[in-house]
Formats: sequence, structure tokens, C-alpha cells
Amino acid sequence: MSLFNPTRDQVRAFFIDAWKKEREGVPQTPLEMQASTFVKWHPEYHALLEAPDALTREWTPADGETNPFLHLSMHLAIYEQLQIDQPPGLRDAFTKLCDKHGNQHDAFHDVLDCLGEVMWKAQREGLPPDSAAYVECVRMKL
Repeated sequence: MSLFNPTRDQVRAFFIDAWKKEREGVPQTPLEMQASTFVKWHPEYHALLEAPDALTREWTPADGETNPFLHLSMHLAIYEQLQIDQPPGLRDAFTKLCDKHGNQHDAFHDVLDCLGEVMWKAQREGLPPDSAAYVECVRMKL
């Protein structure tokens, strides 16, 4: 798998394999362990990741469905951002959200909402994501 530009199938296979290893008690890499944590937070995705058509199935907003792989990938992207505090101030705002909610999962979802909003706006406007607006959005959730 290309580390910096994985294909859709590679991303899906990563989550499927990480979840399978978790269920079977097989050793995992640190990144697989983190991915498995995010899957554990979402029991509604367990059967989807274990389904034979998990690599090929399409989830569309028109059908009222959330793509579990997109959602889990956003969790993982935020996790990576928090590790290096990029954009600056994100980690501090996240820590305060954890205190507010009393758990990381709800805090991740607040950040995920902001990341989605900033990415959507950047795509719509054809500009790079606004990191200051991202962190400000997270702070507004406090």
C-alpha cells in the first residue's frame, strides 16, 4: 500500500484486516491497533467490515448511508493530526473537548464535523483547507 496515496481498495483492506486481526487476537501494528479502536467505537460498522462485499459496496448520501470507511479514515486522519498538533492548537482544543464530553469518542466526532466542513468548503472553493478556520471551529464546540 502506498503510504501517502492509498487507493480506495487499499484503505478498505487496511480497516478490514485490522478489524479481523483484532477479532482474532492477532498482533497488530500500532496504526492497526488505533484503527481497531475506532472500529470498536462503532459497533454499527462491525458487520459491514466483516461482510463479503465490504471492498466493493457503495455507500451514498442519497441512500441515507454514511460510508464507514470514510468515517473511520477521518478518525484516523484526526488521530494523526493530534499526534503532531497540526494544525497548531488542535491538540489543546481536543483535550478540552475530551474534558467537556468525558470521553474521546464524542470529542473526535466534534472535530470530525469541523474537518468535514473545512474540507467541503476548500473543495467547493478550489482552495487549500483553512487550518485556522478548522481549529476555530473545534474551539467553538467547547
